[in-house]
Amino acid sequence: MRIKRGEDMEALFVSYGVEWLNLLVRWLHLITGIAWIGASFYFVWLDNSIRPPKPGSDLAKKGVSGELWAVHGGGFYNPQKYLVAPQELPEELHWFKWEAYATWLSGFAMLFIVYYFNASAMMIDKSVADLSSWQAIGTGLGTLVVGWTVYDVLCRSPLGKRDGLLGIIMFLFIVGAAYVLTHLLSGRAAYIHVGAMIGTIMVGNVLMVIIPGQRKLVEAMKVGKSPDPIYGKRGKQRSVHNNYFTLPVLFIMISNHYAMTYTHAYSWLVLAAIMAAGVLIRHFFNLRHAGKVSIGYPIAGVALLLAVAIAIAPRPAPKPAVAAASATPAVTDTAAGAAPAAAVAAGPSEFERVQTVITQRCVSCHAAQPTQPGFATAPSGMMLQTPDLIRQHAAKVYQRAVQTKDMPLGNMTHMTDEERALIGAWFEGGAK
Repeated sequence: MRIKRGEDMEALFVSYGVEWLNLLVRWLHLITGIAWIGASFYFVWLDNSIRPPKPGSDLAKKGVSGELWAVHGGGFYNPQKYLVAPQELPEELHWFKWEAYATWLSGFAMLFIVYYFNASAMMIDKSVADLSSWQAIGTGLGTLVVGWTVYDVLCRSPLGKRDGLLGIIMFLFIVGAAYVLTHLLSGRAAYIHVGAMIGTIMVGNVLMVIIPGQRKLVEAMKVGKSPDPIYGKRGKQRSVHNNYFTLPVLFIMISNHYAMTYTHAYSWLVLAAIMAAGVLIRHFFNLRHAGKVSIGYPIAGVALLLAVAIAIAPRPAPKPAVAAASATPAVTDTAAGAAPAAAVAAGPSEFERVQTVITQRCVSCHAAQPTQPGFATAPSGMMLQTPDLIRQHAAKVYQRAVQTKDMPLGNMTHMTDEERALIGAWFEGGAK
């Protein structure tokens, strides 16, 4: 018993340590993501907002293509953009790269901490595909590699000169990847790996195209050569691509809190519609910053979101096919040899049967001290060990176990449809 107790405590401390690691890395990921996306939004806004100098002015002679006056934080700012590069290389030059690298590295660490260290619970849904943990992890990692490779090849092909068509093809590719992943992994893992694939494309743009191009511009100026403008054009194109990727990625980052999206039978289509809405809304702001207002884009984006909300709205849960004790009449004919009423009353009540299901299928995670490996505390702080706690969280249990069916995670405790229907009937009957 001492050995067993020691093993239990060791597992508890490991799970607790992983949970703290999860918290700190997630916090870092959020901070660096804000810095990266904020910079992306700012520079695309700046490119769209600068105005060309007057012909023959000193700025025009210096090779400035545009400037902007702004006021912020009690000070005035005058950013200027050159057609290619200034005549002389400044002594100090700030590079925007670490925001992107830190965001991707912390996000990749999150994949390991949350998904890969506990792949059996977080990535695998036996009702979707009977994969091993290594197969699920390999699928996730392979998605990142394939995503960047396909995107980069398309950008370097003749198609890269046609931004509109390239955007449509990339959107279809991402939707195709979402379709495949939702038929291999759990819904939550599928969504997060679509986001990780897009994030990898974004950081690949910075690491493999934007920064190397900027280095070549600087190197040319150091040896007194005129920089080739092609590097600036390529960097600008990839930077704009990243700008359009941001809203879809941000949605995917928070999607694990909204099971109604990733548990839907057509979750890949739900994701496609929400991503398209994000792109349309982002396009509206990019046009607006350039002085062009087209209200049709945000209207279309909002309409898409509204259509998704209507399409995935919850439906009433099916009633249990057999309701054991409740199906037995309260009064019976003892003369005919039937069981007396007292015997019927002695059977388990509806709530007692619901509690039995929750205890067998949910309490291994949702307890003060979870027994499920990988969990140091109850997910979302929701505990279901007592009748009062079950009633307190009845609406959430109904939503996650009956409506979206995303709990238990990957259905690792094998909750049946009949058990879900029993919980649904109990909740819809007033959760008594």
